[in-house]
Amino acid sequence: MKARFTLAEIQQQALAIVDRDGLAGLSMRSLAGALETGPMTLYNYVKGRGELEELVVGAVAARVDMPAPTDDWHADTRAAATALWRTVRAHPAAMPLVLTRRTSSPAGLAPAEGLASALARSGLDGADLLAAFRTVMAFVMGLAQAELAGPLAPEGAADAEAHRVGALTEGALPALFRLASIGAEYADEEFDRGLALVLMGIQQAVASARD
Repeated sequence: MKARFTLAEIQQQALAIVDRDGLAGLSMRSLAGALETGPMTLYNYVKGRGELEELVVGAVAARVDMPAPTDDWHADTRAAATALWRTVRAHPAAMPLVLTRRTSSPAGLAPAEGLASALARSGLDGADLLAAFRTVMAFVMGLAQAELAGPLAPEGAADAEAHRVGALTEGALPALFRLASIGAEYADEEFDRGLALVLMGIQQAVASARD
């Protein structure tokens, strides 16, 4: 019997529900309603909640627009990390799944492959390559998570952030107050500045390996 839906259609619809209603809004019933079918029909495609959540992670991964490789590993790494960051930030409600749900699909690992390939073109290998890959991934995902739920995550307008943190600290934590003030002023530049620092360290490791 011909399938009524493609897996990609189910993935994108599941992500649309999460984007609109959050993770709590995603269920076999809500997904079936969005697809205008019965919940039991979906069990021909997914076995339960776990596979449903994995589909959401796959849908986010599918939206990462990885750049074509060039002979400039540094530019490629920056472009790959930026593409991943922009995509995960565009789907904040899916962030807990992106951070915790392992994927069993090669397609779901495509963005990680793109980043790893770019770093490999630097000439690093072995433990150094692994450390570089994990460091860039941790920066991308960590910053995205910090923007969503970190101690300096904005609860309202960016220009109100310093006041919010100041009220919480009551003058006892001046370093955090200062960081909140800077974050409110440079929110749009934070990723680029941080990634530049990370890549600077990796570039120094590459240079040392070549000496």
